Amino acid sequence: MNDWLHGTPSAFPGKLLFRLGLAANYGLDEGGVRLAMERGVNLFLVTARGAGLRAPLKEALRSRREQVAVVAYANIGWFGWGVRRGAEKALASLGTDYLDVLLLGWLGVGSAWSAATERELLRLRQSGQVRALGVSIHDRPRAGRLAAASPLDLLMIRYNAAHPGAERDVFPHRREGRPTILAYTATSWRKLLRRPRGWDGQVMTAGDCYRFQLSSPHVDLALSAPRNRTELEQNLAALERGPLSPDEERWMRDFGRKVHG
Repeated sequence: MNDWLHGTPSAFPGKLLFRLGLAANYGLDEGGVRLAMERGVNLFLVTARGAGLRAPLKEALRSRREQVAVVAYANIGWFGWGVRRGAEKALASLGTDYLDVLLLGWLGVGSAWSAATERELLRLRQSGQVRALGVSIHDRPRAGRLAAASPLDLLMIRYNAAHPGAERDVFPHRREGRPTILAYTATSWRKLLRRPRGWDGQVMTAGDCYRFQLSSPHVDLALSAPRNRTELEQNLAALERGPLSPDEERWMRDFGRKVHG
């Protein structure tokens, strides 16, 4: 793989990561997860879904913990006790003594940034059970404020060719590359993979969508959730083409505006 696909983001000190992370929420089986690992993928999102991820990830954590990164959801992110319980459950289920990132999911809708949750997150980070703190969030102005002034180490945000608003609302507020940016919804829930009415040019592939995200100098990592091994192979093959050329970026932005409507 090309060097542009490896880095050590600030939220993962000392770990060289393949910049395309993996979730197994949409059906990727154990064989697909193992194939991703063989191809160098070493960042994984752990949620209540994605059964195919559990066994391969636990094996990897036992044999090479410092080469693998785990971002785990705190499934009850409204209360301090829920944050603590989510961390403890993830640690026990994975059989590891620390999480790289504990994530409050869909902040403002599925979790809360309150005095109680912030206090518990900071306590977990101080204890070493959690090395970094993150949130996923669709509210871009709020994400920008959190980027400018909060103890968060990672923001998981929507960023794609149809929704590039983070370039205005989030990225300018980062402080010396912090917090780490993990981009998701690369395909805009597959809308970017379909031809919009009135468009007679080329249509993006999922691999194109990940190249769009990772070509931004402000995006540290991107998250993929292929449904099967074929989609995984296609995505990885696309990334071998490297960052976008100026012509490719113009086409994808034009296409994204058309998809957005």
